[in-house]
Amino acid sequence: MRRFLAILVFIGLSFIAFAQTVEVQHLSERRTLVRTDGGSGVFLLPVQESSPEASIKVLADTDLWQTINVRLATDKVDYFVPLDRGQWKTKSVLLDITSARRDRRRDICWKEMKYSGSFELPAPEPFRPAYHFAPSFGWMNDPNGMVYKDGLWHLFFQYNPYGNIWGNMTWGHAVSRDLTHWEQWENAILPNELGSVFSGSAVVDENNTAGFGKGAIVAMYTSAGTTQTQSIAWSTDGGKTFNIYGKNPVIVADIRDFRDPKVFWDKGSNQWKVVLAAGQEVQFWASDNLRDWEYESSFGKGFGCHGGVWECPDFFELDGKWVLIVNINPGGPFGGSATQYFIGEYDGKQFICDDAPETTRWMDYGKDHYATVTWSGAPDGRRVAIAWMSNWQYANVIPTKGFRSANSVPRDLKLLSRPDGPVLVSSPSPEVEALRGKAKAARLSSKPVKLFPEPRGTYEIVLEFVPPKKGVVGFTLNNGQGEKVLMSYDPSAKTFSMDRKASGDVAFSNDFPAETVAPTLPGKRVSLRLLVDNSSIEVFGDDFCMTNLVFPSTPFNTITATGAKVQATIYPLNP
Repeated sequence: MRRFLAILVFIGLSFIAFAQTVEVQHLSERRTLVRTDGGSGVFLLPVQESSPEASIKVLADTDLWQTINVRLATDKVDYFVPLDRGQWKTKSVLLDITSARRDRRRDICWKEMKYSGSFELPAPEPFRPAYHFAPSFGWMNDPNGMVYKDGLWHLFFQYNPYGNIWGNMTWGHAVSRDLTHWEQWENAILPNELGSVFSGSAVVDENNTAGFGKGAIVAMYTSAGTTQTQSIAWSTDGGKTFNIYGKNPVIVADIRDFRDPKVFWDKGSNQWKVVLAAGQEVQFWASDNLRDWEYESSFGKGFGCHGGVWECPDFFELDGKWVLIVNINPGGPFGGSATQYFIGEYDGKQFICDDAPETTRWMDYGKDHYATVTWSGAPDGRRVAIAWMSNWQYANVIPTKGFRSANSVPRDLKLLSRPDGPVLVSSPSPEVEALRGKAKAARLSSKPVKLFPEPRGTYEIVLEFVPPKKGVVGFTLNNGQGEKVLMSYDPSAKTFSMDRKASGDVAFSNDFPAETVAPTLPGKRVSLRLLVDNSSIEVFGDDFCMTNLVFPSTPFNTITATGAKVQATIYPLNP
């Protein structure tokens, strides 16, 4: 395959047809064959998101290459998705298409399906983030497999290359040298006979314990077929290509929801360990070679929130304690998806939580922070996390077109001492500060302060103030179109809140308009960091963070403050 940067496709693309013909043969009211001659190029498959999925078997010289599901257009084309023809070289390619509904022979897709040699991209849409990672096209959800090796931060992610709605789960792949500028590589691990490729993790096997080669990147992921099992793959070329282990799966269990393995090296036992989501608990397994695993213990029964299925666990040592991250859906504090965590001790086999079972700790108090996991092997002992910036309540219908979903900014984690014990806190990774442009200082009041001469949706605001003895400190971001985001800091209630009910387009889901509230412990002087991108706001306090999507018609370009003397430092963020 070629790198996916070479085959980006969005709405409005222009194309040059190849000489090769596209032959469409309807065999029945539900089955159609599409055939082309050999050669390079790209199939452009027309998509209509309201259409049912069609199953497409891709055969090269009659050998089954892959099976994908695409919502082929019925009566209008929302956008095109690419199927790279060049990967089969000169072979004859046949698409064996089975439709979900009867008699699709008159559907527009058969006329609009094209064979293209080159295309041009349109201008990025207003909601595409400027400094958060988002896929070049298609759907993205959980980040997974993150590993640092040879100066590169590898970010793998749950990816659908054939539509902007969840499906065809594949490991997409992007890399960065600074955590802020990303290059999307070709897809790393594709679905196979064991099923779709769900979330997982990756490690560098420095001592060749698995026998794949010294320094190999070994990935463990969930094969999601009729059941969920755990498989491995490895790379010896720095993550450019992966080999599937021939004896997969390596872990099986009679559990319906059994997924998202996070592998780590345990120095105490000198073994590889993996923590797995298993229904509404997690399981710990051990291995000497990443191939043969034995069950050791479970944690979770009666602890924390159980409003939904536990997913995407992570487990690591931090500041002398062990931290277990567990993502949950539904069950979040404001509906839908969220990230909870536990702090405790680990004896090499079992995790012992410090908190009482009924205690629930949330990592982020926004609506749009889920599937949080950390990088393996981060340099300088850092623990760096990233999250999927969306919520399963409305992820499939957010108002973007050429892509769906982005990640949070990378965040460095630490434990902060509090009277009732340590809490896990997040702050934007230092690399984000390198994006700052020239600072502008302003004293905020009820009179709007213009953030920049021209509207822009990418900036950071640092707010500093002394909390009043009585009353609430309020902040409002406004765009002059009647759209706004209201924020308030209440020292008496010890809370920070964000209200996005009037933030712009909120009509696509009844679950989207919301106010989110975080507990905080006010100090003598408060400092808040607001990171604003074209479709997101992330707020960081000393002991909380909050992540929410927004879809304003024009960027928020003024800010006001009431209730205190607030000093603001405003930075444009320039990717």
